[in-house]
Amino acid sequence: MNGYFFSFEGPEGAGKTTMIGKLESFLRGRGFDVMVTREPGGVRIAEAIRALILNREYTEMDGRTEALLYAAARRQHLLEKIVPALEAGRVVLCDRFVDSSLAYQGFARGLGVEEVWKINEFAIDGYMPSLTVYFDIDPHIGLERIRQNREREVNRLDLEALSFHDKVREGYRELAKRFADRIVVIDASRPLDDVFSETATAVLSRLEGRSKRDFHESGRDDSHWT
Repeated sequence: MNGYFFSFEGPEGAGKTTMIGKLESFLRGRGFDVMVTREPGGVRIAEAIRALILNREYTEMDGRTEALLYAAARRQHLLEKIVPALEAGRVVLCDRFVDSSLAYQGFARGLGVEEVWKINEFAIDGYMPSLTVYFDIDPHIGLERIRQNREREVNRLDLEALSFHDKVREGYRELAKRFADRIVVIDASRPLDDVFSETATAVLSRLEGRSKRDFHESGRDDSHWT
């Protein structure tokens, strides 16, 4: 398996989708076979779960239910779309992956990062990105971007209290410290061109410099989050 697996993370309104779109065009221009996908979603079953999770009417959803649904969607998405792409040698750009569950449900919901990791460890069967780009932004700024962008969907998580989004950011920052070898932190409050330049540099460096001894070459990682 010779594909490359990259994930992109950040609080609401961090600009992940915009950056991924620009990065896709940039990499295609350099001759890479690129596949862009998202979580939750990407395939039929996972998209159905996404509609359930993010439905603004289901405000009573329990945190554990939420975490389990995300893991289920992730499993189906991985099996149907990500793994086949990696086996075909493609570059996979995924909008969110396991780190989202660890930050949102594990940290912000207070379920425990280790507990949420165990759920996802079963779901992903050792597959992890070789590089994760985390777009860091103050939740005040991110949520204001959402309010100003009428084309972006406003989902159930967008409606959470600001304190929740502050905890999400805190969770991501903690993960970035624990996985400094995998997670690159980029200040997403800067001008778009500056953010993209740093993002493209980080991804291209990993694409051009991946060594044969890197366990991510096969797309699998059997290590634990701790």
